[in-house]
Amino acid sequence: MAFARPISTTRSTAGMPTGRLAVWWVIASEVVIFGGLLASYIMHRLAHDAWTAQAAHTNMWIGAFNTLVLLTSSLSAVLAHKAAEEGDGARAAKLLCATIGGGLLFLCVKAFEWTIEITAGFTLQSSTFWSFYYTASGLHAAHIIAGVIILAFVASTARKNLELHRVELIGLYWHFVDVIWIFLFPLLYIAK
Repeated sequence: MAFARPISTTRSTAGMPTGRLAVWWVIASEVVIFGGLLASYIMHRLAHDAWTAQAAHTNMWIGAFNTLVLLTSSLSAVLAHKAAEEGDGARAAKLLCATIGGGLLFLCVKAFEWTIEITAGFTLQSSTFWSFYYTASGLHAAHIIAGVIILAFVASTARKNLELHRVELIGLYWHFVDVIWIFLFPLLYIAK
C-alpha cells in the first residue's frame, strides 16, 4: 500500500517548500531568544568591570576545541545534504552520524568543562557573569541535544532512502546552532 506524502512536503509557500519555511520560522524565533540573551549579556558586561575578572576563569582552549568540533560537524552536515541531493541516502545517513558524533563530543567536553568550573566554585550563584555563562551555554547545549535527537531520526529515514529532503532541514537547524556558538565563544571565552 502506498502512503500519501504529507502535504508539508508537496506544497510551497512564497516559492519555498513549507518544510524549509517552517525551519526558517523556528530559526527566526530562536534568533529572538538568543538575541535578547546576548544583548542583555553585552549590556551587563559593558556596565560591570568585575566581569573581566570572572571571565578570566573560563578556559579558552576548551572553548576553541568545542568550536572546532562544531565547525567540523557542520561540514559533515553539508556533505550529508550533498549526498541526499544526489539520492545517496546511505551516505547521507553516515555523514549525519558523524554530525551526531560531533554534537555528542561537544556535550561531553562541555560537561567536563562545567565539572571543572563548578568544582572550582564557579556556580550559577557565584556572580552575574556565571549566571549568564551557564544560562547561555546551557541553552545552547539544550539546542545541541535537540539537534542530535532530530539528526538521529533523520539519519534513520535517510538510511532507507526515505524523506531525503529532511537532511537539508536538519542541516539548516544545525548550522544555526553553530552560528550561535560562534557568537558565544568570543563573548564567553575570548573577551576578557
